[in-house]
Amino acid sequence: MMRELYAPFNRNHDRIIFMDLRSAELTKYAANCMLATKISFINQIAELAEHLGADIEAVRLGIGADSRIGYHFIYPGCGYGGSCFPKDMRALIHSAKQANCSSDLLEAVEAINQRQKSKLFERINAFFQGNLRGKTFALWGLAFKPNTDDMRDAPSRVLMEALWAAGANVRAFDPEAMQETQRLYADETRLMLMGTPESTLVGADALIVCTEWQQFKAPDFDLIHQRLKTPVIFDGRNLYDGERLARKGFQYYPIGRGDSCQLPIPQQQWLPQVVEA
Repeated sequence: MMRELYAPFNRNHDRIIFMDLRSAELTKYAANCMLATKISFINQIAELAEHLGADIEAVRLGIGADSRIGYHFIYPGCGYGGSCFPKDMRALIHSAKQANCSSDLLEAVEAINQRQKSKLFERINAFFQGNLRGKTFALWGLAFKPNTDDMRDAPSRVLMEALWAAGANVRAFDPEAMQETQRLYADETRLMLMGTPESTLVGADALIVCTEWQQFKAPDFDLIHQRLKTPVIFDGRNLYDGERLARKGFQYYPIGRGDSCQLPIPQQQWLPQVVEA
């Protein structure tokens, strides 16, 4: 009956695989954890690229050209979030412990991702030499990925909460997640939700990109330069061409490219604490 029902979708190749219940359950968790592993892997290579003077975008193109690896889920950024990867990673680690099995690789993937979510704040804090109190930051992107309003485990939340704890203000915009952000942070006085990406820029000390929405990929850089107090962009998704921005007078800090790791680290550096639910 299942084969007959799904026959119209299986004309190119059979997409139905039958297996026992336990194997089916483990397949679902293993698939999401494998994808999460690819993300943490490329993020760790991005960190290494910065310190070795390599360009992670060139490295990504190189390794992705190998058909055994491919280009899916090897985009460096400020960490994965959402409803599936973090939940399934924690669930599989828990299942491994219950079964008295090692989960070293899974725990490393999770630890790398938690650390990656703090990267943007660390760089912002270093750039401003630990003095963020009273500063205002324009933030583009709140959802954990484009085309959703899902804020669960979103890197933007780690970033915003770190900025607020350091005394900074955030002017944010997201095409879909504004209502959800309002629900989560209804009492946060340091957050201002703006109606357009451009309106976040007025009087801001820097621009931060957290989510790779399509409308953020080709902005008016002259307008950005005009409205920001300091022409600096912290890009958590590697959306822009660093050489082009340099010609326009920007300081640009992406992930795994340029001089991001050369920023001075202030002595009193604030790092957000990971709290288990």
